[in-house]
Amino acid sequence: MNNRLDNELKHDEKILKNANGVWGREGLVGEFRTKRRAEMIIEYCGMNENFTVLEIGCGTGTLTEYLAKTCAQIIATDLSQGFLDLASQKIKYHNVSFQTANAERLDNFKDNSFDAVVGLSILHHLDIQSALQNIHRVLNSGGVMAFSEPNMLNPQIMIQKNIPFIKKILGDSPDETAFFKWQARKLLEQNGFKNVVVKPIDFVHPFTTPSFLLNPMIKISDFLEKIPLIKEIAGSLFILGKK
Repeated sequence: MNNRLDNELKHDEKILKNANGVWGREGLVGEFRTKRRAEMIIEYCGMNENFTVLEIGCGTGTLTEYLAKTCAQIIATDLSQGFLDLASQKIKYHNVSFQTANAERLDNFKDNSFDAVVGLSILHHLDIQSALQNIHRVLNSGGVMAFSEPNMLNPQIMIQKNIPFIKKILGDSPDETAFFKWQARKLLEQNGFKNVVVKPIDFVHPFTTPSFLLNPMIKISDFLEKIPLIKEIAGSLFILGKK
């Protein structure tokens, strides 16, 4: 196993018991952010009972549970058996199965196997060229990919992903990064994706937004996402492409 994947496994083991806290998916604010991303992914993909979906980096299953409710056939994967154990204990849907998989290679899966490949904050942990090549390979003709990833143009993200001791304090793995909007678009197009959309989203911060301010912050965030230039520094990028 290469150093990057070995580092990820060690990091996963370290945060296993508090992963959703580290990822900002706990509490009212974290749940809102996760739900919004899941709904955007499901809507973009047009996911329904006729879909076969590959989720990469399923972690504790926070996205998996939303995907399962579409009645699509879901294969949820992760590099970490510890996370797969947690997710499979929580997610009890007949249309969901769990597998260990290296998201950079996806060598468990045949070409043209899925209608959609999706994930939350996973691509920025990977060798992105290898991951995109194999996502493209396993998608059916006309299949779609949809991911939410950190936006490198956001000032906090830029500091967090590029200063090692801050990265460590904030619970990042050693090799993870983030994407610029233009960079993500170019990477998808280089790897054969069409109809590429990279959209900055979200000014609701998972750690600094108190629960009682969530509703006003949602309105402020929705407003800021519509303002030219300001919207470019939103916290996340919604990354979409079609084979």
